[in-house]
Amino acid sequence: MSLSSAIAIAQSAFSTTAQQTATVSKNVANAGNADYSRRMAMLGTTANGAQIVSIYRAQNEALFKQNLASISQSSAQNSLLSGLEILKSALGGNDYETAPSTYLSAFRNSLQTFASTPGNSTLAATVVADATDLANSISNTAAAVQALRLDTDKEIAEEVANLNALLAQFETANNAVKAATAAGADTTAALDERDKLLKQISELVGISTVTRANNDTVIYTTGGTVLFETLARQVSFTPTSAFDANTTGNAIFVDGVPTAAGSGADTTAQGKLASLLQMRDDIAPSFQSQLDEMARGLVDLFQEGGSPGLFTWADGTVPPAGMIEAGIASSLTVNPLAKSNPFLLRDGGFNAVISNVDGASGYTELLDGYIAAMDTDMAFDAATGLDGTSSIMELAAASIGWFEQIRSAASTADENKTALLARTEEALGKVTGVSIDEEMSLLLDLEQSYKASAKLLSTVDAMMAALLEAVR
Repeated sequence: MSLSSAIAIAQSAFSTTAQQTATVSKNVANAGNADYSRRMAMLGTTANGAQIVSIYRAQNEALFKQNLASISQSSAQNSLLSGLEILKSALGGNDYETAPSTYLSAFRNSLQTFASTPGNSTLAATVVADATDLANSISNTAAAVQALRLDTDKEIAEEVANLNALLAQFETANNAVKAATAAGADTTAALDERDKLLKQISELVGISTVTRANNDTVIYTTGGTVLFETLARQVSFTPTSAFDANTTGNAIFVDGVPTAAGSGADTTAQGKLASLLQMRDDIAPSFQSQLDEMARGLVDLFQEGGSPGLFTWADGTVPPAGMIEAGIASSLTVNPLAKSNPFLLRDGGFNAVISNVDGASGYTELLDGYIAAMDTDMAFDAATGLDGTSSIMELAAASIGWFEQIRSAASTADENKTALLARTEEALGKVTGVSIDEEMSLLLDLEQSYKASAKLLSTVDAMMAALLEAVR
């Protein structure tokens, strides 16, 4: 081997070691970056035998797609649970202290106490006060349900705008990947950026991807609608300014195709948007219908002469039996006449139909009838998702049971999907993530390679010096 060849070998070794060391350094610097895929500097040779270093990006397409699916499922479930927790807070928290069922039980108890001493004015006033608390609980809960629907609708509008922005950024990143691939340039940074955007998009909507020539990626929703192909598709949504029991929210359209809402406590939704639709258009309206049936039942049970008695509402009528009167819960209130004369509940007279014509202080016929009616089965609309035939006490208890069952199941599902996401991220991280221990070990190997090259160069230098000395 000539001295010039030895020098060339040493220079080549220094060059390759420098590139490998730079790659290791970059990996170490990004060890905490979840959106960074580990780089690998691989040695190769050209046709004439020269050494080259090629930079590869660690990846596993199957694990990455599973991770995207887990992100979508976890994001959807967490969003649904958040909405349910907001509604639970409006009902008083863990013990549901301010739920209508709680106030209904208190009202029935005070009604029984009043029936045992019907001449007591304090007890009469207490019954009316408890009835007022019950009516307020139902109307306030109905207002909270519609407020939740409005806030959810606003959140949908924000996330749709976010999704459109992410798709625009993805278009830029995808073009950069295609251009670098076509030019044979380094694509690793552009691929990291594109994968990062895919993760963010999957939080909002369930997606699947197909990679074509030049690393061009097409994005579909889990429903099969094209979300991105060369150009970003438009995601459109028109927010609603106000919500009541009769309001239907607008759909989300992806390239003109409506997005389906999720279903079930363990939601089928893929991505946050589908679960927001589920909360706004399914769970909240179902709970509203139960409140409306509670309110209608109270107006019906305490009617007098075919018109509202103790409980009344904005329309001032007794709605038909067994049918949801949408929105009645929002305006349910106690008849003002009862506040000015609580004994009307004992004697009658809300609508000039007086039962206690003698004004006897021990008269209990009406009170006993009300108490019995509250425990008697009546017809309720099956569209509430509850039993169509039950007492109003059972309906109120079943409503809270229905809600808690959904919330509890949603909480369990959220824990499971969060755990699944953690596992897929861990599995993907083992393939694409940076291990400091591995990088340090590789750095030690590179140090030995550098020392060997330095030793070779030092030997060549000594030989050159000896040769020059001999020539002199």
